[in-house]
Amino acid sequence: MFRYKILNRFLLRRFFYGVGLVMLVVCGIIFAVTFVERLPSNPTAVAALMDAWTRLMEYVPMFLPMAIFMGTLLASYNLTKSSENIIISGAGLSPYQMARPFLFGATLIGIVATTVINPYSVYLSTREITTNHLKLVDGAIWLRESNDNGYITLRAESLDRDNKNLVFNNATIFVQNPEFRLTERVTAKHITLSDNGMDSQSAYIWNGIGGDVKGAWHAESQLTPRTVLDRYLQPDQISFWQLPTFIRKMENVGIPVRGHWVQFWTLLFLPLSMIAMATLGIAFSQTRQRRNYSFGPKFSIGIVTCFASYFVINMFNALGATGVLPPVLAIIAPPLIIIAGAGVFIAGFDTI
Repeated sequence: MFRYKILNRFLLRRFFYGVGLVMLVVCGIIFAVTFVERLPSNPTAVAALMDAWTRLMEYVPMFLPMAIFMGTLLASYNLTKSSENIIISGAGLSPYQMARPFLFGATLIGIVATTVINPYSVYLSTREITTNHLKLVDGAIWLRESNDNGYITLRAESLDRDNKNLVFNNATIFVQNPEFRLTERVTAKHITLSDNGMDSQSAYIWNGIGGDVKGAWHAESQLTPRTVLDRYLQPDQISFWQLPTFIRKMENVGIPVRGHWVQFWTLLFLPLSMIAMATLGIAFSQTRQRRNYSFGPKFSIGIVTCFASYFVINMFNALGATGVLPPVLAIIAPPLIIIAGAGVFIAGFDTI
């Protein structure tokens, strides 16, 4: 038993080394390209570095399954090339026992990605909220609220975040009475929404009496920066820990949350997806060759298969988001299919 624990730790280190090497190369390339791309649009190189780091954290969940697959394949290749897998087999570990550390490592990575990386990525990306994080209608931001005095409708071309407040740029506000008659129109370059209402230091105000009057403007509003973000943020801009509460809140007010359910189940079953990619990597690492192991062709075929699996996963996600399939079924079906197919291949492969 003690011998098996040592071998399991050894295989787990090899797995993390393979995945870490792949992640280091991919993250380095993405970070360098993003930094060069963001450098002209940032005032300093430090700001460009922080912007590139934020973008990198958003990309990590996208290429993490592929990194698991390539890391598993790389670790298995190194074990075969150095004949260490023969020694491990001679020590009494079956192929299934040799695969356990890889699957355990993939599960750990999936758990960390869901519980740590996702919330951290959301925190970075929502510190400075922009229109890229919102669902737009006709290329603009539209907000509408009703109260006892009538209706307020806001249209803005873009949005920035100023600490806890939201700043709407090139905004127009229409104020209507309960009979839907227009009583006031406000046009301003910047309108700030805070917990105390809407404000503008310099706005053109039309109240139906005369022409536009320029001056400061304020209006009480039931909208707050938090409620606006909760309603209009895209599902991937809400952390895993906040999604259950957010979904219940949105369901209570009748807002569609199918996309948020897909995001929640995706994050919850991300460890299962990591296990599926590790199983696929183990299947492609099976070989009868003890010498002159040809890594290139298998790696190339594996990459193509990995992209095909990624396409299938995205297709099922789309079916879940559109309501064709239940969200939970759309998320767990692809990993289970991959695990079943890879498991059949591994069981049918004669390694002796």
